[in-house]
Parts: sequence; structure tokens; C-alpha cells
Amino acid sequence: MSRPADIYLRFLKLADAVRDLPGLPPLDPLEERILELVARTNQAQQRLCVRDLIGTSELGSPATLHSRLKSMRAKGWITLADTEDARRKQVELTTAALTHFDKLSACLVQAVRP
Repeated sequence: MSRPADIYLRFLKLADAVRDLPGLPPLDPLEERILELVARTNQAQQRLCVRDLIGTSELGSPATLHSRLKSMRAKGWITLADTEDARRKQVELTTAALTHFDKLSACLVQAVRP
């Protein structure tokens, strides 16, 4: 029987293989953290505006976050949708980003199998 650490390490190996597949351009570590935050917020059916994200000080300075959001939009990972207040933009995952999470989920399931 596998130790829990073995399962996790198999998952990491499979996840690395998914990241190497052709598709969206790769993310740097901070962009991955931002993507995961957006995904968790969406999963909880909460709204996440650019202003809310920039207020998350553990992710870095506002200038850094603005540049990362711009980069992630250009790479096709996120979109900025209008809200009822034209000055606020909602951060949302693209279909391609959701597909990426589907692939990672499949890796997790595969890693657990004996």
C-alpha cells in the first residue's frame, strides 16, 4: 500500500506532465497562486474584483499584481468582466483555465489509483 506522500508525489509528477502539454502559455509561481485564488473564489460562488485581488497584500504590491493580471489575460488564463459598477472588473477564469483544472483533477484521481 502506498504512503500518502507517494500518492502526492505521483500527483506532482502527473501535474508537471499536464503543464508541459501544448495549450496555454505557462504561468510563473505568482500567477499560479493568483489563478488558484480566482478558482477557489469562483468555486465558493463569490465575486472577486480586481480591487479585491489587489487588496490581498500577501500576493505582492498593486503594481506587481496589475502586471500579472495583464500577463494572465494576454496568456488566456483569465478575463475581466464588467460589473454593475463600470469602474470595477470581475476576475473570471477562461474556459481554457477551467479545462486545465479538469486535467489536474484527472491527475489527482489517477495518482490515487493503485
